Amino acid sequence: MFRRKVQPLDSLLNQFLRQEGLEAPLLQKRLIAAWDTVVGEAVVRYTQEKFIKNQTLFVKIINPALRANLCMMQSELVRKLNAAVGSMVISEVKIY
Repeated sequence: MFRRKVQPLDSLLNQFLRQEGLEAPLLQKRLIAAWDTVVGEAVVRYTQEKFIKNQTLFVKIINPALRANLCMMQSELVRKLNAAVGSMVISEVKIY
């Protein structure tokens, strides 16, 4: 008889993604998708662009009053978005 190294499928997938360099882009995509659920529909209506560059999430908000309000909540947004993904993906949010 021979031994088989049995591993759960999710750990194998995570290992594969890490080896191929696909883990970070996947987490970034999940974080951008989580924006809608974290901030709610009222903010999503005024959100136009979202992208991540150098661990910073850039979000374009077209309502000036909402933009100012979200700027004051940046650290809370970082915490909630990272928690939604389950990993430290971003360290800063820039609202413009």
